[in-house]
Amino acid sequence: MKIKYFFLIIIAILQGSLMGATIKHIDIKGISIPIIFEEQRNLPILNLQLVFKNSGYIQDEDKSGLASLSSKLLNEGTKELGATKFAEQLDENAITINSSNGFETFVIEVSSLKDKSSKAINLLNDLLKSPNLTQNSLDKLKTIQIGALKRKENDFDYVSSNQLKSILFKNTALENPASGTVDTISKIQLEDIETFLNKTLSLENLIIVAGGDFSLEEFEDLIKSTLENIKSSKEIENKKVKFTSKKEKKTLLKETEQAYIYFGSSFNIDSKDEENYKAKVASFILGGAGFGSRLMEEIRVKRGLAYSAYGSISINKSHTYFSGYLQTKNENSDEAIKLVEEIIEGFVTNGVTQEELDAAKNFLTGSEPLRSETLAQRLNRAFTLYYRGLEPDYAKKELDKIQNLKLEDLNKYIKSHNEINNLTFSIVRK
Repeated sequence: MKIKYFFLIIIAILQGSLMGATIKHIDIKGISIPIIFEEQRNLPILNLQLVFKNSGYIQDEDKSGLASLSSKLLNEGTKELGATKFAEQLDENAITINSSNGFETFVIEVSSLKDKSSKAINLLNDLLKSPNLTQNSLDKLKTIQIGALKRKENDFDYVSSNQLKSILFKNTALENPASGTVDTISKIQLEDIETFLNKTLSLENLIIVAGGDFSLEEFEDLIKSTLENIKSSKEIENKKVKFTSKKEKKTLLKETEQAYIYFGSSFNIDSKDEENYKAKVASFILGGAGFGSRLMEEIRVKRGLAYSAYGSISINKSHTYFSGYLQTKNENSDEAIKLVEEIIEGFVTNGVTQEELDAAKNFLTGSEPLRSETLAQRLNRAFTLYYRGLEPDYAKKELDKIQNLKLEDLNKYIKSHNEINNLTFSIVRK
């Protein structure tokens, strides 16, 4: 009874925190733009994200690193002020404007105190109207990026991770590293950046995520000038990354005292699948729980083959997959790889125990409030749910389903995904 009562308290807290996030649409130039907004009056701040969907490095194509370089160039200020003076304007007013990209999204984030919000929006508008698209800025960024990539040649975690992507996601947009390569970065021209930004920064691709010490009406008035500065263009279509993993191993020999082992496989689900809560529980038990997970228990605790061993199922709008990693001594690498294969095969065949399921339920429900206690966390969750086409109260429903999940149903689900056994390994060792 105590556990059930505790769970109900958690649900109440979670439900209360999610009620603050509202979704509305604003019409600009005949285009309906979604706004995910939460009013928070206890801090006098503005938190704004302009999220451009389908616009991350999924759009790099043969110019690997283009999205990354484009986001960095937007951090170089305006043509009129240049990087240094623009940064001084931001610092003097305690304003942050930062551009970044993921695989599926390109984001411009703005934060400031409420009494500086108009100044922040004015600086954002200046940046959107006249970014510092100059050859000098691009040359500087390319030099920095190429230098960073050359230093990463001896970061064997980075090398092994990228090698895994190159074979697991061969002939897809995920094949190449987000930061590009020395060769691809050196070939990117100013017109490539301009074309990318013109295609990406459009009202049709935009989702607004914001919160702070404003009513929704006040925020709409504040942001209207920015939306007028963003052009209307063609919406970028959603892309799906289709791949099928194979049982494959690729080894790169380097002068290293450790073997860096990354592995991955297909996991065939959709981001809107109603049974994804089962994948969340299975992922936690297999490799996401740290100490107590199958991979950590079998590889580190019982055999001492690695300091850590992790694995997780990643669910994205464009793709889903299973991946993991570990480090071990060079001479133990073959044993560790064989053990990973055995653990995952046993996981699919035999499923989990009631003890493992109960521990997963307790952790996932007990830690849930920690994942929604800040404004940024709540906005990020609300955006993720909206972006994936899920209902705003999905998180509460998911917790209900997890709490009521039966052992036989979970094990049946795990057994139905035997594609996870088709493991691809990337090894960097001596």
